Amino acid sequence: MIKKKTAFALAAAALSCAALTMSASATAQTVVTQPQPAGVLSLSAEASAEVPQDTVNITLFYEQQAPDASSLTTTLNQRADAALRQAKGVDGVTARSGSFTVYPSTDRDGRISAWRGRTEVVLESHDFAAASKLAGKMSSSMQVGNVAFSLSPEAQRAAAQKLSTQAIDSFRQQAQASAQAFGYSSYTIREVSVNHDGSSPPRPVMMMQARGMSADAKMAAPMALEAGTSTVTVNVSGSVQMGR
Repeated sequence: MIKKKTAFALAAAALSCAALTMSASATAQTVVTQPQPAGVLSLSAEASAEVPQDTVNITLFYEQQAPDASSLTTTLNQRADAALRQAKGVDGVTARSGSFTVYPSTDRDGRISAWRGRTEVVLESHDFAAASKLAGKMSSSMQVGNVAFSLSPEAQRAAAQKLSTQAIDSFRQQAQASAQAFGYSSYTIREVSVNHDGSSPPRPVMMMQARGMSADAKMAAPMALEAGTSTVTVNVSGSVQMGR
């Protein structure tokens, strides 16, 4: 009798577990689908402006040839070091080393006949007059290779802050006008993002070769420098919920 009761209890427990398992499986497979919200509108607006470039980069270089790489490297380093020392005491102008290259020159038989090298010094400044004057002085020992203008990060951020207000106002105006056009009386912002970009790359102005110039002619007067502009754009995009 006891054995029958035990068997009956075990069978009841098994049936209960099976029922719970089926119930859990049914619950796990239940997917609640909600309808997509109505009256959602995606919008974008932007504001842009041409901002005067406020930074100049002047690249000066020195090229030399020597029978061996070691002496050539020493000569190039000495010329660059002297140029950096000359620029160090000028207020408002920063100087840094640019590219440095040494490579072999071969004859018809493929043998190395000489070594050629080039070293660069780059001047950067917001003071165009000071940078131009310094470059003129340094041109007695190094040649001016390139001049480029760009927009500093500080100027770009200042312009972007002003343009953000304009772009956000435009976004709101579009949202209000579109809501009314669709027969709604109001709107609320669901999500929005504000992004800005300085789209214009640095503008190169000139390339100069001065090999044929005499030492007196190389001591040139300050160059006439005139910067251009960079385009700064702010984009506002997002979605709004239109309401009755």
